[in-house]
Amino acid sequence: MRHLLSMRWRDLLFAHWRVDPGRIGPELPDRLSVDTYDGDAYLGVVPFEMADIRPRGSPVGLAFGELNLRTYVTADGAPGVYFFNLDADDRFGVRIARSLFRLPYYRASMRIETQGEGTDRTVSFRSRRRTPDAPPARFRARYGPDGGFREPASGSIEAFLTERYRFYTADDSGRVYYGDIDHDPWRLAPAWAEVEANDLFRANDFDRPDGEPIRHFAAPIDVTADRIRRFER
Repeated sequence: MRHLLSMRWRDLLFAHWRVDPGRIGPELPDRLSVDTYDGDAYLGVVPFEMADIRPRGSPVGLAFGELNLRTYVTADGAPGVYFFNLDADDRFGVRIARSLFRLPYYRASMRIETQGEGTDRTVSFRSRRRTPDAPPARFRARYGPDGGFREPASGSIEAFLTERYRFYTADDSGRVYYGDIDHDPWRLAPAWAEVEANDLFRANDFDRPDGEPIRHFAAPIDVTADRIRRFER
């Protein structure tokens, strides 16, 4: 696949809550449908660092933290990710992402501190949204792997929640766009997390889902992303 950008994602936590599909559907653009696993939809909170972000042919890369709230959708049967917000700690990167990919990025101040390696990794992630006129959103957590890493089995809940190679977005008039990404299969470990603050649900007009989330910590992974295209089907 030709690509517009290459990057490396690291210190990534997947935290997913089961939710009623009927709560998600009204928040999606008309062309998108809620994707479910055993009848459940999911909202996911995902903090991580994007490192060595390079346009094709560039010798210099950017690095910054990102925090997003997402769900899972299909468009005419093609599965993907839909983002309710993406907060990032880079003013230039936010402008580029909004213009190139039409994604709902917001500027945030972030601090990421790490200790240890492999299964002994501990990440401290703090984020506070700084975009004027946007709903306030704070996130503070410590997290890390709680076991060994492995690729998710085909058909498993882990694969449903993570093996997504397309994202969808929409403009103010409701036109839907998609972008494709490419990477090797995830290597995931069960994760532990201590969350002090998480305003992402409230900032997107969701009640906090009941129950504990499904948590996974991801090994670092190299990713390429293509330009977005209009969804015409």
